[in-house]
Amino acid sequence: MAEQSPTVESLLEPKEPRWVITILALVAIALLPWVLWLTVTLPSRHVSEHWDAAWVGFDVAEILAFALTAYAAWRRAPWLQGAASAAGTLLLSDAWFDILLSTGDEKVWLAVGQAVLSEIPLAILCFWIAWDTARFWGHWQRLLDRMPSRAPSREAA
Repeated sequence: MAEQSPTVESLLEPKEPRWVITILALVAIALLPWVLWLTVTLPSRHVSEHWDAAWVGFDVAEILAFALTAYAAWRRAPWLQGAASAAGTLLLSDAWFDILLSTGDEKVWLAVGQAVLSEIPLAILCFWIAWDTARFWGHWQRLLDRMPSRAPSREAA
């Protein structure tokens, strides 16, 4: 029996419950006054006791996101899209904060170069994986097929 194509109506019906959409929209609206308040009240300069720990922790989160994305791709895990999205988001956040928090022209340009040459392209790759997982699996399978087999062949025994 042939599989039927989905109807237009079924494609237009949201899979998420309506209350999820409402909550997300309300949070987005509620954040607007918060951002305005931060804009007015936050100092432009701040010294932190744990600056090093914050950045090391952030970079460890990036390492974990990359490792989880690689593992999910290798295992064809259903949560690959989430891991890849998290990795891409962390990379863009890293680029943003590296540039904005750099002091001196040389450090700013170094941060811009790092963002343009590594962080943004890697984020685009991660978002592509998240967005087009089915096609990614096809590319991944072709790469795996080209790799030599690690299992000893039965003919050699």
